[in-house]
Amino acid sequence: MSTPTLTFADSAELKSRINRFQEIQSEIVTQVRRVIVGQQEVLEQVMIALFVGGHCLITGLPGTAKTLLVRTIAQTLGLQFKRIQFTPDLMPSDITGTDIIEEEQGTGRRVWTFVPGPIFTNILLADEINRTPPKTQSALLEAMQELACTVRGHNYRLPSPFFVLATQNPIELEGTYPLPEAQLDRFLFNTVLDYLSADQEIEVINLTTTTHVAKADPVTNSEEILEFQQLVRMVPIADSVARYAVELVRATRYADTSAPDFIRKYVNYGASVRAVQFLVLAAKARALLHHRYHVSYEDIRALAVPVLRHRILLNFHAESDRLKSDDLLRQLLDWKPAPRT
Repeated sequence: MSTPTLTFADSAELKSRINRFQEIQSEIVTQVRRVIVGQQEVLEQVMIALFVGGHCLITGLPGTAKTLLVRTIAQTLGLQFKRIQFTPDLMPSDITGTDIIEEEQGTGRRVWTFVPGPIFTNILLADEINRTPPKTQSALLEAMQELACTVRGHNYRLPSPFFVLATQNPIELEGTYPLPEAQLDRFLFNTVLDYLSADQEIEVINLTTTTHVAKADPVTNSEEILEFQQLVRMVPIADSVARYAVELVRATRYADTSAPDFIRKYVNYGASVRAVQFLVLAAKARALLHHRYHVSYEDIRALAVPVLRHRILLNFHAESDRLKSDDLLRQLLDWKPAPRT
């Protein structure tokens, strides 16, 4: 059974927490707008990932401000931030850290000392993550799922909160590697950064080609972010809306009886149960961002494409017909409209 809306919104303490959530969300947008022009949908999806506690993959061509967006959001949240520039020669230990032998002063005894890698932070920018081989990419898997890493048999917990905001170039570009499917599935969103409009590019020029240096100020801290993540999980969702999310995800699997003909023709593998979990969590965060106390069909449909686009694997028929996952997902949303309330 879903929790009644009044139970969620009626408590004075909860109202105060919700008001603080919406106040911080508005301040984050204001601060980011000092530096970033446009990309409203991308900014909303990155904020949803942060409030859910998920990771976000940002795809776009070079020069579309992917790195600047992540750095600005980290500054706004007041969290510890580190960046890894992924290259073909990057090793797993360059990410997780490693043990080194040091000599104790006085005794001369040699001991193993763990030197933490850049993964020990709150926000990790994995820049151009698909320019390094899968072996190194997979070093992030344990950290993204378990919020810990293992080095020489020793398990080390990562700071909390911990987010991976990864950027990648389109796979058609020179020197890129496809990410492993298991790693892709750990990302809540695959967000696409597109080109700005002509007016927005003029605004970028006016913002970046003068002596003025745009900077975002911190508006929150790690403790509040963790509280917001718990608040998001308390947002109620009706059974009918949750079932719609499940049916939408199940329809991406070609072997499922509910799958439409175009899915059976073009899809090799559909989305997993993790996709449903992420879709519902993201919809809860979106509801709060839009000043609502419950999840609607609109929330599910608005986030279905960025949640699912990297979770369906197309076959050679789709490649020959030049179809992308976005094309099939939009067709799926048209095929399965939201029930009338």
